[in-house]
Amino acid sequence: MLSAFYRFIRIVYIFIALLGVPANVVALAVLSRGRCGLSICTTRYLVAMAAADQLIILINVVLWRFSYYYFPGVFLHITPVCSLISVLGRVVTGCSVWFTVTFTFDRFVAICFQKLKTKFCTGKTASAVMTTTSVLLSLQRIPYYFTYEPLRVVDNVPWFCLQKASYFTDPGWVAFDWVNTLIMPLIPFALILLFNALTVRHVVFSSRIRRGLRGQRGGGSRSDPEMESRRRSMILLFAISGSFILLWSVHVVHFLYYTAAGADPNHHNDSEVIFLQVGQLLLTLSCCTNTFIYALTQSKFRENLVNAVKFPITSVIQLIRKPDSRSRRSQLRAFPIQMQHNP
Repeated sequence: MLSAFYRFIRIVYIFIALLGVPANVVALAVLSRGRCGLSICTTRYLVAMAAADQLIILINVVLWRFSYYYFPGVFLHITPVCSLISVLGRVVTGCSVWFTVTFTFDRFVAICFQKLKTKFCTGKTASAVMTTTSVLLSLQRIPYYFTYEPLRVVDNVPWFCLQKASYFTDPGWVAFDWVNTLIMPLIPFALILLFNALTVRHVVFSSRIRRGLRGQRGGGSRSDPEMESRRRSMILLFAISGSFILLWSVHVVHFLYYTAAGADPNHHNDSEVIFLQVGQLLLTLSCCTNTFIYALTQSKFRENLVNAVKFPITSVIQLIRKPDSRSRRSQLRAFPIQMQHNP
């Protein structure tokens, strides 16, 4: 059963790489131009999230899984190298998760606190928040490098990465593991749910008040630009955070089960292995979804995307037409000269 399952997930990871890499490239290209009708702050968060998602696919899928599946024994499997790849994968995954949290908090402030919005929801603040988050996560992930030992040593060269048994028994490493579990994914999961709930509560309450005031003023039938702006912002926010929560749920449930059951981390039955691998598969799949969310929820993103797709086609057509137009102009210039030599 496990062999058939592993053959299946190999195919799925190929699909994720083929889908996710170009999707994130498109998102980076379109969003970085800043022509999608989004604020500078929002654009920077979305660009950073797309960059982190792209790095997750490149590191965790291409460098890690593909090398393990299709190129066993290459230099990437030397213990120091695969330890470094593991740390980098954890760093970029943490950045993707926490960028989603900070983006959710930014939209929460923008929707619920109009006075604070002008000071907090700026491009400089977004850059500072994401830079600080990246640095702290990188420092916090460094100890993972020292949790691995070689599976075997061949000609004094350590090969493959096996997590040390002391990592699961030593009190210091156990505390480190719990802190990391709180940092990701439990606290991010809880914060995203909390900020979304508070945002919905505020919008429902304020919309009732605005409808009442507009009804008293006799303008109830006209559109409300402020509420339309909030609605568009909420659609983008809930689509991104909802996709994150849905695709990370299996991983979180697996962790809660593993903690509550007190299972041995070195021994899993077939069902637990499949459940664990499905959770990792879905959280990797979450790195491919944001581009499609932007295309579905943002009309200007769709417009820029269509223009980006049309650009190479129109460029080729123009290159093909240029020689024809030049030859026609040369023929027209030569025509009077030929007429002069005719008897």
